[in-house]
Amino acid sequence: MANYPQLDDQVGVWKLKDVNSAIMGGYWRQAAGHGSRGLFSGGNTPSASNVIDFVTIATAGDATDFGNLIVATNQQGMVSSHTRGVMATGNAPALTNTNIVYVTMATEGNAADFADITVGRTSISGASNSTRGVFMGGLTPTRLNVIDYITIASTGNAIDFGNLTRAIGSAAGVASPTRALKGGGNTPYVAEIDKIEIATTGNAIDFGDLTSARADAGGLSSSTRGVFVGGDVNPGVTTGIEQVTIASAGNAIDYGDLRTARKYGGTSSNSVKGLYAGGGDGDSTLFNTIDQFEITTGGTSTDFGDLSVTRGNVQNGVLSQ
Repeated sequence: MANYPQLDDQVGVWKLKDVNSAIMGGYWRQAAGHGSRGLFSGGNTPSASNVIDFVTIATAGDATDFGNLIVATNQQGMVSSHTRGVMATGNAPALTNTNIVYVTMATEGNAADFADITVGRTSISGASNSTRGVFMGGLTPTRLNVIDYITIASTGNAIDFGNLTRAIGSAAGVASPTRALKGGGNTPYVAEIDKIEIATTGNAIDFGDLTSARADAGGLSSSTRGVFVGGDVNPGVTTGIEQVTIASAGNAIDYGDLRTARKYGGTSSNSVKGLYAGGGDGDSTLFNTIDQFEITTGGTSTDFGDLSVTRGNVQNGVLSQ
């Protein structure tokens, strides 16, 4: 792969053919406000929800209705490109769903059938570059170490990629254009971060550790930094936001906080700004609030707006352009 300018770093002089390849491949940063739509899919209210709503990440404000899932569900795994968002499985109507559905990011409307995952399961972790999406782990309720992949632009069944270092569910996924990471999860709770190279199949290997064992965190990324947000630290729910440099193996470091402690929230980003939406406090309170922070600086999140419907167990993975 050429050393393309990434979504959050386009400084330099580039050949036109490389610019064209970068734009087509999703590596060229879009103009402010363009190509920065973020979606939040499914969840529970506490019953399973079919709601998909969206925001323009560059501009704070409340989410707007986008359309509906084929089946009301929650705890799905999400992957996306600039043009298409893909949602896999979920725990309703059954833990062993194999369903994969998709939407066209720029056009509001209901989800359509994409195909099936290799093993039906819920609580999986999604991560992607602009071409390939990977789905990691999950439970049936037995925890699994399965990694599947799809080509986002082409509908069709998922294909076996390899295995995680251990069977796990309720982990968070982050990715750069070349590498995907799985952080934390529940086996019970672990701090381990696994890594895979997205373009090649094979088993995951150790990357490092989160600052503490946690499950049900949100994951989002820039082209270089992976961010793990909130989650269940058993006992309790955390406000913690921590980050890793995806290209360099090592342990995560703390670099911010949510306004309120939450888990089961949905994440989105435009590679510059990170969003964390909905979720719950681990007891009975569900949230409709959307928090925002700058990925490069972290710090305490600020208010972005509200979801169209209050809900927890929103998607696991980034559903954004």
